[in-house]
Amino acid sequence: MGVAARRLNVLVTLVLVTGCGHADDVLSVDNYSCSSVPRPANASLPLTTFSDDWFQVYETANGVFSIVEPYQLQETISHLIVGKDRALLFDTGVGLLSIKAVVERITSLPVIVLNSHTHYDHVGGNWEFSTVLAIDSDYTRSNMEGFENSRISGDFSPNAFCKGAPQGSDPVSFYTKPWKQSRYVQDGEVLDLGGRKLEVLHVPGHTPDAVALLDAENRLLFSGDSWYDASLWLFVQETSLTDYEASISRLAALESEVDFLLGAHNSARVDAGRLQAVVKAFHRIRAGDYAGEGDDYNRLAIEIDGVRILTTQSALDGEQGDISNGGSGLDTWPD
Repeated sequence: MGVAARRLNVLVTLVLVTGCGHADDVLSVDNYSCSSVPRPANASLPLTTFSDDWFQVYETANGVFSIVEPYQLQETISHLIVGKDRALLFDTGVGLLSIKAVVERITSLPVIVLNSHTHYDHVGGNWEFSTVLAIDSDYTRSNMEGFENSRISGDFSPNAFCKGAPQGSDPVSFYTKPWKQSRYVQDGEVLDLGGRKLEVLHVPGHTPDAVALLDAENRLLFSGDSWYDASLWLFVQETSLTDYEASISRLAALESEVDFLLGAHNSARVDAGRLQAVVKAFHRIRAGDYAGEGDDYNRLAIEIDGVRILTTQSALDGEQGDISNGGSGLDTWPD
């Protein structure tokens, strides 16, 4: 990433999409507000007593607790999936407050962590857990070192919170702590939680280490940042649109086998049937059938039939940065 001009500081545009696929108001860090919280999809879900002033915990399926951080602009979601013998936490949030404390209110079972990918807003609480699974890649290993404040500070400015930073946090000097993996996982591996099996799907594109989880018996697809109910961020140097197109096609092929999609931002659970539109949009992009609008951060916003994508010309040209250097999720291409 370049200097401050490359950070999502102030004036960074977030194009948010509602559960029905139509654009919400275009927001910036300067006017991020709580008016859209809770998201309509979340408001229809049972809000549990495990919630507190920072974490909103929804029961999104039998044995699935979606832990939302709605008051910071990323609106990150971590999913706790509970089996009979153990539980799996899919992402650990931004890390401003302890997510482990929330998990321990929900279950006393041993907890395994697996990240949908290793951008800063999904690994913030990794250091709190002793069992962390990861994709075997140089990119992942680099991100295990954590992210210093200078790389992520734009996401923790006062304007990045719709009702102020949570009590007990220190956003001014916040950084992501280093963490270690217990072991590596591979595509197709099945994680048995006891009475519940999750298939690991390695779906590179958004990042080289992007992962989704298929809970076939319960007809759930945990899509991470490969798909979520908002504008899809595909502008960082580690993103490969070629890989993403293949991965989103793979996930779309599974949609007939699931009832719900559980992404990593904004809406904790939406009805399946959204991914084929992304596949079609990418076919049009690959054919050059699109119009994009640039911004001051060297990014390009494209909308095709309700699918919104934030990318760069470099990514569209098939370029990819040095993935061995990791990435915070806020690094974009220089001019």
